[in-house]
Amino acid sequence: MKNFENSQQEIIRRVASFSPSSWGDLFVNSCSIDNQVPESYAKEIEELKEKLRKMIVANEKKLKEKLVLIDTVERLGLSYHFENEIQAQLQLLFNECFNLENKEKDLFISALEFKLMRQHGFDASSCVFERFIENNGKLKENLKSDIKGLLSLFEAAHLRYPGETILDEALIFSTAILETIVHKQELSSILIIRQAKHALEQSLQRSIQRLEARYFIDFYEEDEGKDESLLRLAKLDFNQLQMLHRKEVYEISSWWKDLDLISKLSYARDRVVECYFWSLGMYFEPQYSRARVMLAKTIAMISMIDDTYDSYGTIEELEIFTQAIERWDIKEMDKLPDYMKICYKALLDLYDQYEEE
Repeated sequence: MKNFENSQQEIIRRVASFSPSSWGDLFVNSCSIDNQVPESYAKEIEELKEKLRKMIVANEKKLKEKLVLIDTVERLGLSYHFENEIQAQLQLLFNECFNLENKEKDLFISALEFKLMRQHGFDASSCVFERFIENNGKLKENLKSDIKGLLSLFEAAHLRYPGETILDEALIFSTAILETIVHKQELSSILIIRQAKHALEQSLQRSIQRLEARYFIDFYEEDEGKDESLLRLAKLDFNQLQMLHRKEVYEISSWWKDLDLISKLSYARDRVVECYFWSLGMYFEPQYSRARVMLAKTIAMISMIDDTYDSYGTIEELEIFTQAIERWDIKEMDKLPDYMKICYKALLDLYDQYEEE
């Protein structure tokens, strides 16, 4: 077998010039995190959750009130506490009145109901929008003044299936009107303009849930019709979860620093915080804490291996490295060049850690 140590001097390697981490040791130095919510706050959160649960399942609420409440709870990032209750309420609404005409169902409510149903897996038909369509197949001109309805329609249209021309047209129509409103800023309500601008930049269906919750808390706080107890719960819950997420990113950043791979493998990207953010975007709920940490570590390791293949290793080295990974045996490390030994051992050690957990 070729001696890698002797051959290293002959190799001219391609090395990508990645910028250093934007975070440095910021999260490693955040070791004073206290993830225990004060007892008084924990008690208040439970009381507010119980109050909200009763509001969600209340039978006396009208259709509009029920839909707006569920949508608000979801956009504030609180729905993970009430998944069963919300699903049950939407099932009732879908069975009883989704396909029925109702004087309450203006464009805003029709689009909101449609959006919530599809988000939760119900086979909601886009035919509910036919009454807003002219004979020429275009949306009615008088809808241009219904900004709240158009914003609701814009979000609903992002849940369209291929071939749903009515929603294709709805998206084009609502986007054009909202863009004009944002550009001219002629409305008296600054809040609706800000919401429209945010939706155009990042529609709800393409957003990261925790970021969207943070945005919406600010929007909801400015809403004159807000429920103060709901707003209070949203803030407390967001802060409580954020403390857990900070603890997780501290753990991952400390693990990465202890490995010290970046100083040993200078060609690799230092992006462990971004790897954590990726996993947080997939699931933010507290019950998935270990899954987030494990996924972030795995992505960081994959990123390092990816850079080894794309930016540094030779074909011969990479063939042997691939064989070593396929065999998944620490004895294979002796066949690798020195820099690959570091990478290979870190990979095997990580999965040994997973098995212990």
